[in-house]
Amino acid sequence: MNLKTFTLTLASTRPIIGSAPELRGFFATRFTEYSLLHQHSADRLIYSYPLVQYKMIDGAPMVTGINDGAEVLKQVYDKYDEIKLGEEVYEIVEKGISVKNQEFGLSDKIHFYEFATPWLALNQENYIRYCGLKNREERQEFLRKTLIGNLLSMSKSLDYQVPGEIKCDVDVNIRKSRLKDVNVMTFIGGFCTNFLIPDYLGIGKSVSRGFGAVIRINDLK
Repeated sequence: MNLKTFTLTLASTRPIIGSAPELRGFFATRFTEYSLLHQHSADRLIYSYPLVQYKMIDGAPMVTGINDGAEVLKQVYDKYDEIKLGEEVYEIVEKGISVKNQEFGLSDKIHFYEFATPWLALNQENYIRYCGLKNREERQEFLRKTLIGNLLSMSKSLDYQVPGEIKCDVDVNIRKSRLKDVNVMTFIGGFCTNFLIPDYLGIGKSVSRGFGAVIRINDLK
């Protein structure tokens, strides 16, 4: 299937120091009428795959909208001249825009991806299970199954019915990250799979806050 994506990058007169959650907070409070920007509807959390995702990539703020999220970003991207991240206010002097229709789903090729931002793969329960596994092979298999589960969950939210078996392998290392002022275990590195994912879409948990963004680096024919 094809996904419509709208990718927005921002540049200021000086280096932007901030986090993806702060970027999300700016858009969520500035444009409260758009539930897709903050994943809340009538004070209730929206649990489906986020259609608007916020990231800091090499120090540059990036916002990605998918399908309905792309339409929302089209409506708001030019309605501000500065952003506030934490206590700092940055004048925005350049807005880069990329609108694409991109393939998503099961593929007859193997594609290699890198995590541009750390992959938050495990909830608290699965973290305990992961730590209790005996060896590297068991942990690798656990992460492979987790990755497949991420892709299946993502597909379901995007109304894509996976027509066959997802195959994958992972090559990652543990890294500590911060989420809501709490230390969490994440993974950096990459993976390969017979599944097409547009660049900078997130997989795993807390993708709206910048985790799990992927970049395709190579294909195996």
